[in-house]
Amino acid sequence: MAKQKTTVGTIDNAVLAFTAGRDVELDQVLVEVDCIGTAAHVAMLSKMPVKPRLITEEERGQVVEGLVEIIGLARKGKFRIQLADQDVHLAVERTLTAKLGDLGKKVHTCRSRNDQVAVDLRLYAKQQLLETLEETAALAAALVAFGRKHEAVPMVGRTHMQPGMPSSVGLWATAHAESLLDDCEGLLHAYALNDQCPLGSAASYGVPLPIDRQLVSDLLGFARPTHNVLYANNGRGKMETVVLGAMAQVMLTLSRLAQDFMLFTMPEFAYFRLPAEFCTGSSIMPQKQNPDVCELVRAKASRVKAAELGVYDLVKGSPTGYNRDLQEAKELFMEGIATTRACLRILAPMVAGTQVDRQKLADGFTPDVFATDRALELVGEGMPFRDAYHHVKENLHELERIDPVAAIRRKTHLGAPMGLDWAYFRHRTNGVEAFVRKEHKAFSKAVSRLLGTEYPAP
Repeated sequence: MAKQKTTVGTIDNAVLAFTAGRDVELDQVLVEVDCIGTAAHVAMLSKMPVKPRLITEEERGQVVEGLVEIIGLARKGKFRIQLADQDVHLAVERTLTAKLGDLGKKVHTCRSRNDQVAVDLRLYAKQQLLETLEETAALAAALVAFGRKHEAVPMVGRTHMQPGMPSSVGLWATAHAESLLDDCEGLLHAYALNDQCPLGSAASYGVPLPIDRQLVSDLLGFARPTHNVLYANNGRGKMETVVLGAMAQVMLTLSRLAQDFMLFTMPEFAYFRLPAEFCTGSSIMPQKQNPDVCELVRAKASRVKAAELGVYDLVKGSPTGYNRDLQEAKELFMEGIATTRACLRILAPMVAGTQVDRQKLADGFTPDVFATDRALELVGEGMPFRDAYHHVKENLHELERIDPVAAIRRKTHLGAPMGLDWAYFRHRTNGVEAFVRKEHKAFSKAVSRLLGTEYPAP
């Protein structure tokens, strides 16, 4: 059988293709973060207190210059990972060696590819989480704006899908917005756990040279390094499930929002009307305007949860130390994040363009919807609740002339239809946006200093 020579040995072609899997394709999105991680590692090696120096300051500059060049090529789509490379790590090393000779062969000192992929995925997740936070806050803001615009528009509140009590469009919209803002808390928690630098683990057990793991962590803008080098490796897979778990919670909210839109835009309800450009037609029925975006969001929520469970299943039985099973987690991880972000981006403008039919919403009210409110009014007049309950139940005809607008205007306590705190929503949304700006700025500053050039490039 044909064999091929690679950086790490001669491998049978079929085995090479099988073991490389989709890394040659998937790792294209990791080229930039791999170069950044390598720049920090080489900077640390140049300061290691050993004689002779492993890498001089001048050589460090040459390596960083080569890494910046690779980043530039990757942004133009001109850096390619070859099958013989197997992954981004060896592709970068090969390119540096071709440019710098023996100096390029030094960059892998004191680290393993397990080490590299761990830091690459954490840097990738750091950027992706910040973008997801920004997009989640944007959708929450769109829902808050929608709710405030229609704050006083009555809408039947339902339980068991049956008419229950007077509610409002404002209450409905901001319920989903607040859910998203809570989802941001989950994303922030995932961000904090992810914000640890695993570099220095090597093959999971450290190295006999005095590497400075704290320095590498600082150079890369992490909050701290992971402490235990074995856990730095064991954290792979676990970290991905934490991030995907946070993404799955976002998708849970989006799925319920999408389901509501599908329900309330049905002709039988017609409370809302989706923007025509967010609906698709039928290949046979000329009149159709289908809520395909909402249906796909609902389906994709299952895909993201499946990605989380897929990674969980890959690692739950893995013994301590690196196992190649983890390679299969990468695609699930990237797909879960990309799917969540795509759903957030498509829903924000859809919400902004949705129209409300006040008359259809008003037509949804029947006298029995006011039963609970009336019972509580009688309680306020001195009647015991259970007596009031039975009185209203036996005299529903008394509710026929109640005005839905007047009904919701009486609900003024905290969080009720006319007690929504708009400053509360603005404060929480602004807080997420401010965090994202601060973290983006700090990361860009750290990487710009590390690479000696403005990052990201203008």
